[in-house]
Amino acid sequence: MHVLIPSAGAGSRLPGDAPKQYRRVAGAPIVAHAVSAFLACPRVTDITVVVQPGDVLAHAVLPAHPRLRVAEAGGVTRAQTVIQGLQWLRARGVDAKEWALVHDAARCCVTPDAIERLMDACEHDTVGGLLAVPLADTLKRAALGSIGRARHVATTVPREGLWLAQTPQMFRIGTLLQALERSDLAQITDEASAVEQMGLSPLLVAGSSSNFKVTYAEDLLLAEAILLARSAPAPTECKHG
Repeated sequence: MHVLIPSAGAGSRLPGDAPKQYRRVAGAPIVAHAVSAFLACPRVTDITVVVQPGDVLAHAVLPAHPRLRVAEAGGVTRAQTVIQGLQWLRARGVDAKEWALVHDAARCCVTPDAIERLMDACEHDTVGGLLAVPLADTLKRAALGSIGRARHVATTVPREGLWLAQTPQMFRIGTLLQALERSDLAQITDEASAVEQMGLSPLLVAGSSSNFKVTYAEDLLLAEAILLARSAPAPTECKHG
Protein backbone atom coordinates (compact mmCIF):
# COMPACT_ATOMS: atom_id res chain seq x y z
CA MET A 1 0.00 0.00 0.00
CA HIS A 2 1.56 3.26 -1.16
CA VAL A 3 0.28 6.64 0.04
CA LEU A 4 0.52 9.75 -2.11
CA ILE A 5 -0.18 13.14 -0.52
CA PRO A 6 -0.30 16.00 -3.05
CA SER A 7 0.99 19.01 -1.15
CA ALA A 8 1.96 21.45 -3.87
CA GLY A 9 -0.93 23.93 -3.67
CA ALA A 10 -0.91 27.49 -2.36
CA GLY A 11 -4.24 27.34 -0.48
CA SER A 12 -5.40 30.72 -1.78
CA ARG A 13 -8.76 30.55 0.05
CA LEU A 14 -6.94 30.50 3.39
CA PRO A 15 -4.69 33.60 3.44
CA GLY A 16 -1.57 33.53 5.56
CA ASP A 17 2.20 33.63 5.51
CA ALA A 18 2.49 30.00 4.32
CA PRO A 19 0.44 27.54 2.23
CA LYS A 20 -2.35 26.04 4.33
CA GLN A 21 -0.78 22.59 4.53
CA TYR A 22 2.03 24.15 6.61
CA ARG A 23 -0.20 26.12 8.96
CA ARG A 24 0.15 24.86 12.53
CA VAL A 25 -2.85 23.21 14.18
CA ALA A 26 -2.75 21.52 17.59
CA GLY A 27 1.01 21.89 17.76
CA ALA A 28 1.98 20.63 14.29
CA PRO A 29 1.58 21.57 10.62
CA ILE A 30 -1.62 20.36 8.96
CA VAL A 31 0.19 17.99 6.58
CA ALA A 32 2.17 16.47 9.45
CA HIS A 33 -1.05 15.37 11.15
CA ALA A 34 -2.16 13.63 7.95
CA VAL A 35 1.21 11.90 7.62
CA SER A 36 1.06 10.71 11.23
CA ALA A 37 -2.28 8.98 10.64
CA PHE A 38 -0.83 6.93 7.79
CA LEU A 39 2.36 6.14 9.68
CA ALA A 40 0.14 4.55 12.33
CA CYS A 41 -1.10 2.00 9.75
CA PRO A 42 1.27 -1.02 9.55
CA ARG A 43 0.05 -2.05 6.07
CA VAL A 44 1.22 1.25 4.55
CA THR A 45 4.52 0.55 2.80
CA ASP A 46 5.53 4.14 2.24
CA ILE A 47 4.20 7.68 2.17
CA THR A 48 5.21 10.17 -0.51
CA VAL A 49 4.44 13.85 0.00
CA VAL A 50 4.54 15.57 -3.39
CA VAL A 51 5.63 19.22 -3.24
CA GLN A 52 6.75 21.94 -5.61
CA PRO A 53 10.42 21.89 -6.67
CA GLY A 54 12.44 23.95 -4.21
CA ASP A 55 9.92 23.60 -1.37
CA VAL A 56 12.06 23.79 1.77
CA LEU A 57 9.18 23.87 4.25
CA ALA A 58 8.22 20.25 3.71
CA HIS A 59 11.68 18.99 4.60
CA ALA A 60 11.71 21.24 7.65
CA VAL A 61 8.34 20.35 9.15
CA LEU A 62 7.85 16.68 8.33
CA PRO A 63 9.24 14.02 10.69
CA ALA A 64 12.21 11.91 9.70
CA HIS A 65 10.90 8.39 9.14
CA PRO A 66 12.06 5.47 6.97
CA ARG A 67 8.59 5.14 5.40
CA LEU A 68 8.25 8.85 4.57
CA ARG A 69 9.60 10.53 1.44
CA VAL A 70 9.31 13.99 -0.08
CA ALA A 71 9.09 14.17 -3.88
CA GLU A 72 9.72 17.55 -5.49
CA ALA A 73 7.43 16.68 -8.41
CA GLY A 74 4.44 18.98 -7.93
CA GLY A 75 2.47 20.35 -10.86
CA VAL A 76 0.39 23.43 -11.56
CA THR A 77 -2.86 21.72 -10.56
CA ARG A 78 -3.71 19.03 -8.03
CA ALA A 79 -4.43 16.51 -10.80
CA GLN A 80 -1.07 17.20 -12.41
CA THR A 81 0.62 16.80 -9.04
CA VAL A 82 -1.03 13.39 -8.58
CA ILE A 83 -0.01 12.31 -12.10
CA GLN A 84 3.58 13.37 -11.54
CA GLY A 85 3.61 11.76 -8.11
CA LEU A 86 2.41 8.45 -9.56
CA GLN A 87 5.03 8.71 -12.31
CA TRP A 88 7.63 9.36 -9.60
CA LEU A 89 6.61 6.12 -7.87
CA ARG A 90 6.73 4.14 -11.12
CA ALA A 91 10.19 5.51 -11.93
CA ARG A 92 11.37 4.09 -8.60
CA GLY A 93 10.19 0.61 -9.37
CA VAL A 94 6.71 0.54 -7.85
CA ASP A 95 4.56 -1.92 -9.82
CA ALA A 96 1.52 -0.57 -11.66
CA LYS A 97 -0.65 -3.26 -10.03
CA GLU A 98 0.04 -2.03 -6.51
CA TRP A 99 -2.43 0.13 -4.60
CA ALA A 100 -2.08 3.88 -4.11
CA LEU A 101 -4.03 5.81 -1.50
CA VAL A 102 -4.23 9.48 -2.52
CA HIS A 103 -5.00 11.85 0.34
CA ASP A 104 -5.50 15.61 0.57
CA ALA A 105 -2.76 17.27 2.61
CA ALA A 106 -5.41 19.55 4.13
CA ARG A 107 -7.46 16.68 5.62
CA CYS A 108 -5.57 16.62 8.88
CA CYS A 109 -8.27 14.90 10.96
CA VAL A 110 -8.26 11.58 9.12
CA THR A 111 -7.82 8.65 11.51
CA PRO A 112 -5.90 5.38 11.22
CA ASP A 113 -9.18 3.52 11.80
CA ALA A 114 -10.77 5.18 8.75
CA ILE A 115 -7.71 4.42 6.62
CA GLU A 116 -7.73 0.78 7.71
CA ARG A 117 -11.47 0.55 6.98
CA LEU A 118 -10.89 1.80 3.44
CA MET A 119 -8.03 -0.66 2.87
CA ASP A 120 -10.13 -3.54 4.21
CA ALA A 121 -13.04 -2.67 1.91
CA CYS A 122 -11.01 -2.05 -1.26
CA GLU A 123 -8.15 -4.51 -1.01
CA HIS A 124 -10.06 -7.25 -2.86
CA ASP A 125 -12.28 -4.99 -4.97
CA THR A 126 -11.73 -4.96 -8.72
CA VAL A 127 -11.76 -1.14 -8.93
CA GLY A 128 -10.99 0.48 -5.58
CA GLY A 129 -12.86 3.20 -3.79
CA LEU A 130 -12.96 6.19 -1.51
CA LEU A 131 -14.06 7.40 1.88
CA ALA A 132 -17.31 9.36 1.68
CA VAL A 133 -20.27 10.37 3.84
CA PRO A 134 -23.96 10.45 2.87
CA LEU A 135 -25.24 13.98 2.39
CA ALA A 136 -27.19 14.99 5.50
CA ASP A 137 -28.12 18.59 4.72
CA THR A 138 -30.71 19.92 2.30
CA LEU A 139 -28.99 20.80 -0.98
CA LYS A 140 -29.91 23.95 -2.92
CA ARG A 141 -28.94 24.92 -6.46
CA ALA A 142 -28.40 28.66 -6.93
CA ALA A 143 -30.10 30.50 -9.76
CA LEU A 144 -27.86 31.48 -12.65
CA GLY A 145 -27.28 35.16 -13.18
CA SER A 146 -27.40 36.13 -9.51
CA ILE A 147 -25.88 39.58 -9.09
CA GLY A 148 -23.13 40.42 -6.63
CA ARG A 149 -22.82 38.33 -3.49
CA ALA A 150 -26.57 37.72 -3.17
CA ARG A 151 -27.79 34.35 -4.37
CA HIS A 152 -31.30 33.06 -4.95
CA VAL A 153 -32.47 29.47 -4.89
CA ALA A 154 -33.33 27.94 -8.24
CA THR A 155 -34.32 24.54 -6.90
CA THR A 156 -33.84 22.04 -4.10
CA VAL A 157 -31.80 19.02 -5.18
CA PRO A 158 -33.00 15.66 -3.80
CA ARG A 159 -30.25 14.37 -1.50
CA GLU A 160 -31.20 10.70 -1.74
CA GLY A 161 -28.17 8.75 -2.95
CA LEU A 162 -25.82 11.76 -2.73
CA TRP A 163 -22.49 11.38 -0.92
CA LEU A 164 -19.73 13.84 -0.06
CA ALA A 165 -16.45 12.52 -1.40
CA GLN A 166 -13.44 12.51 0.91
CA THR A 167 -9.93 11.13 0.83
CA PRO A 168 -8.02 8.90 0.90
CA GLN A 169 -9.09 7.41 -2.40
CA MET A 170 -7.60 4.02 -3.22
CA PHE A 171 -6.90 2.68 -6.72
CA ARG A 172 -4.33 0.57 -8.52
CA ILE A 173 -1.46 2.81 -9.57
CA GLY A 174 -1.66 1.81 -13.25
CA THR A 175 -5.43 2.25 -13.41
CA LEU A 176 -5.36 5.66 -11.76
CA LEU A 177 -2.46 6.92 -13.84
CA GLN A 178 -4.16 5.81 -17.05
CA ALA A 179 -7.45 7.39 -15.96
CA LEU A 180 -5.85 10.73 -15.17
CA GLU A 181 -3.70 10.83 -18.30
CA ARG A 182 -6.74 10.18 -20.50
CA SER A 183 -9.02 12.68 -18.76
CA ASP A 184 -9.75 16.32 -19.37
CA LEU A 185 -8.08 17.54 -16.18
CA ALA A 186 -10.28 20.64 -16.13
CA GLN A 187 -13.24 18.33 -15.45
CA ILE A 188 -11.49 16.23 -12.77
CA THR A 189 -12.31 17.12 -9.17
CA ASP A 190 -10.88 14.00 -7.52
CA GLU A 191 -9.25 10.69 -8.42
CA ALA A 192 -12.56 8.82 -8.40
CA SER A 193 -14.05 11.13 -11.05
CA ALA A 194 -11.19 10.23 -13.41
CA VAL A 195 -11.71 6.52 -12.79
CA GLU A 196 -15.45 6.94 -13.35
CA GLN A 197 -14.74 8.41 -16.82
CA MET A 198 -13.25 5.02 -17.73
CA GLY A 199 -16.64 3.44 -17.07
CA LEU A 200 -15.64 2.02 -13.68
CA SER A 201 -17.61 2.35 -10.44
CA PRO A 202 -15.51 3.05 -7.33
CA LEU A 203 -16.68 1.69 -4.00
CA LEU A 204 -18.13 4.13 -1.46
CA VAL A 205 -16.76 3.43 2.03
CA ALA A 206 -18.39 5.20 4.96
CA GLY A 207 -16.13 7.91 6.36
CA SER A 208 -16.65 10.54 9.05
CA SER A 209 -17.71 14.17 9.01
CA SER A 210 -14.56 14.97 11.00
CA ASN A 211 -12.46 14.09 7.95
CA PHE A 212 -13.08 17.48 6.33
CA LYS A 213 -10.67 19.50 4.22
CA VAL A 214 -9.33 22.65 5.86
CA THR A 215 -10.32 25.41 3.45
CA TYR A 216 -11.38 28.50 5.39
CA ALA A 217 -10.13 30.24 8.54
CA GLU A 218 -12.89 28.78 10.73
CA ASP A 219 -11.83 25.28 9.65
CA LEU A 220 -8.54 25.78 11.51
CA LEU A 221 -10.42 26.25 14.77
CA LEU A 222 -12.56 23.16 14.22
CA ALA A 223 -9.59 21.00 13.25
CA GLU A 224 -7.66 22.17 16.32
CA ALA A 225 -10.59 21.32 18.60
CA ILE A 226 -10.92 17.82 17.11
CA LEU A 227 -7.20 17.05 17.28
CA LEU A 228 -6.79 18.36 20.81
CA ALA A 229 -9.81 16.38 21.99
CA ARG A 230 -8.30 13.19 20.57
CA SER A 231 -4.97 13.78 22.27
CA ALA A 232 -6.45 14.65 25.66
CA PRO A 233 -5.93 11.97 28.32
CA ALA A 234 -8.94 9.86 29.16
CA PRO A 235 -10.63 10.85 32.43
CA THR A 236 -9.72 8.63 35.34
CA GLU A 237 -12.47 6.78 37.14
CA CYS A 238 -13.12 7.88 40.68
CA LYS A 239 -13.41 5.13 43.23
CA HIS A 240 -15.46 5.52 46.34
CA GLY A 241 -15.20 3.57 49.51
